[in-house]
Amino acid sequence: MPSPPLLHHQLAGPADAPLLVLGPSLGTSTAVWDPHLPALADRYRVLRYDLPGHGGSPAGLLRGPEPDRTTVEDLASLVLALVDHHGHDRFHYAGISLGGALGAHLAARHPERVASLGLFCSSAHFGPPEPWRERAALVRRQGTEPLLGSMPKRWFADPGTAETSLGSTLLRNLATADPVGYAACCDALAVYDLRPELARISAPTLVIGGLHDTATPLPHARELADGIPGATFRKVATGHLAVEDPSAVGTALSTHLRTTDSRPVPS
Repeated sequence: MPSPPLLHHQLAGPADAPLLVLGPSLGTSTAVWDPHLPALADRYRVLRYDLPGHGGSPAGLLRGPEPDRTTVEDLASLVLALVDHHGHDRFHYAGISLGGALGAHLAARHPERVASLGLFCSSAHFGPPEPWRERAALVRRQGTEPLLGSMPKRWFADPGTAETSLGSTLLRNLATADPVGYAACCDALAVYDLRPELARISAPTLVIGGLHDTATPLPHARELADGIPGATFRKVATGHLAVEDPSAVGTALSTHLRTTDSRPVPS
């Protein structure tokens, strides 16, 4: 019997090292983690994935691509299937924005699986549903092209970042995203609200908020840090994708992971 299709993903680092899963933001791909890969893959088996309809992941992975059908739980189940496919019971997880939301959901619902959690420019609740539903409807009608003009200001602390190699790559990711998959991810964000479950997260958690993040401003990060028991909160001088200061972001994540590795595994 053939295996079910999986999210497109990339693996790096020693095969016998602890698994670290890295989740991307809406509209991007595995490339959003490129600045951090060399350092992380030296110590961890790093698994980066693309959301459905993004990068190399087909929108056909979605269980229900129709409007208002997709949830964060659906997306998180695809990530868990990926981890299972590679034979890991426990894993570290770090994610940006929607990628962070998937990790937070897994940590709340499957605490025995998540060894540590990193939430970068993310949220427990991405605002009222109507703007997300309106964006989903727009993209279903016209594709992602109407979003391209406003996204550099939304994603980057300095819109000039869009002209860099990484910035250009991420904007190409958005331009080539499958409208069905992108819109479905918007539907998931529209109904996502993990605020009542934050206290259930037991994994050691690092929350990073971008000082110049206009998509999920600092109060979103603070709400996560205040709601998750024992969470560590850090501010960095970045925009929404946390790409402007890779040294500060990478150092915070590496320190967090090393601290977690020194703790005993729960029985």
